[in-house]
Amino acid sequence: ETDVRSCAGPAGNLASARVRSATVEVMTTTGGFEPADLLAQEQRLSLPSLSENDAVTLGITTLGFAQARSLPVFIEVRRVGRVVFRASLNGTSADNEDWARRKAAIVERFGHSTMYERVRHEVQGITFNEKTGLPLSDFAAHGGAFPLTVNGTGVVGVLIVSGLPQVEDHALCV
Repeated sequence: ETDVRSCAGPAGNLASARVRSATVEVMTTTGGFEPADLLAQEQRLSLPSLSENDAVTLGITTLGFAQARSLPVFIEVRRVGRVVFRASLNGTSADNEDWARRKAAIVERFGHSTMYERVRHEVQGITFNEKTGLPLSDFAAHGGAFPLTVNGTGVVGVLIVSGLPQVEDHALCV
């Protein structure tokens, strides 16, 4: 494997995008992540609580991280299906907002990160949309939406980033 990029997200965690040697299958576009590792990441990043104020703070922290690096991203934080924070930086477009909507739909329906849902289907040799029958127009299994999970409660929200390649969108979330 070759390490092609690393990005520490607002929580201070390190996500590395790795690609396999020249024998990478065209369908695999997710940096060599494994489903079990992505599930462990979700568990490791679960929260003791998440108020609306906490969700806004998470959005502001993510925004500050993106601004400091001049990243062209759209950021949204939802809590219990309601948008509590939204920001668009230079270089984004309305398309990024639509990507965010479709990524959020996956986390809100399945309770896992979009990267996990994409990778778990890729390892089976099929795309998320083919397997579930859900339309790409409403459900985008592309990295960049991460569940906000409260210990003992479950998923209560989602952090969404759109504007970078999907591995980098995911890395900014974590």
